[in-house]
Amino acid sequence: MNATVLRAALCAALLAPAAAALADAVPGSPAPALSLRDTAGRTVSLADFKGRTVVLEWTNPGCPFVRKHYVTGNLPGMQSKAARGDVVWLAVNSTNPDHVDYLAPDALAQAMKAWGAAPAAILMDPEGTAGRAYGARTTPQMWVVDPKGVVRFAGGIDDRRSANPEDIKLARNHVAAALEDLQAGRPVALASAPPYGCSVKYR
Repeated sequence: MNATVLRAALCAALLAPAAAALADAVPGSPAPALSLRDTAGRTVSLADFKGRTVVLEWTNPGCPFVRKHYVTGNLPGMQSKAARGDVVWLAVNSTNPDHVDYLAPDALAQAMKAWGAAPAAILMDPEGTAGRAYGARTTPQMWVVDPKGVVRFAGGIDDRRSANPEDIKLARNHVAAALEDLQAGRPVALASAPPYGCSVKYR
């Protein structure tokens, strides 16, 4: 077993010890307030985007499951398409600054840029306040919030719970489907899905 596969297996197996203390932003409930500094030092709040659909993506470039969706262009493509549809995409990093996976704001911005990432902002959550409020357990983990501020989707990005990039083309993308439903004025057909990936490295 190579190092990447081993690390992916360990990430999948381990959930954050604080998971029991996490809240859950479940579909049909108001999205918890969120106000964080982005990698450029600007304060970004969920309330800034009232009246627009927002995607929240919990991320960590050190996670093989996250890399799977970036190096293949899957997440950058989704982010770009969302922006064209007037959807705001916010990436959130709740990694503990003392953890080996932590990247300082400039380094995180550069890592995401190298992957072609195109979120509206990359938000720093070093204390884990936002992550715990939403119940973020893994990276990646996603929420879709409608223009009224109500959670309409929460969970895993797709139905292929692996770090293998080849699985993307076989996957049902839950987030893309939720956005299509919202943009068509339909109820979201699949409002939740089990998250998968690496545990969020909370403080």
